[in-house]
Amino acid sequence: MRILLVEDEAAIREITASELRDSGYEVIEAETGDEALSFLDKGDLPDVLFTDIRLPGKADGWAVAERFRAAKPSLPVLYATGYSVSQNPVEGSLFFRKPYRPSQVVWAIVALTGRRPEQPPVSGDQV
Repeated sequence: MRILLVEDEAAIREITASELRDSGYEVIEAETGDEALSFLDKGDLPDVLFTDIRLPGKADGWAVAERFRAAKPSLPVLYATGYSVSQNPVEGSLFFRKPYRPSQVVWAIVALTGRRPEQPPVSGDQV
């Protein structure tokens, strides 16, 4: 499974990406919402989106999730933030407060997808 990790804080992004890769996931990284949306513009849809809410650039995490969900309505979405913000999550998403443990993210992905990283996609899944 491919995870799109959108996080502007390099240390958090590196630690989280490392934990996800060590757990068997393929990780695509983006530092800004605009960079994340460039994957969408290319039709490169992940299996899971994990995005920080406050991001530099024009698109915040809320907008990133909305755009990806519009393209892939079944996309599992996880959010993270270190700030107190009014929430506007897409339906069925999960929310992490920073600091979080990267291992919690792995378990949340399993909970949202019903699949461990080593399991092949179920027939009909789209990437």
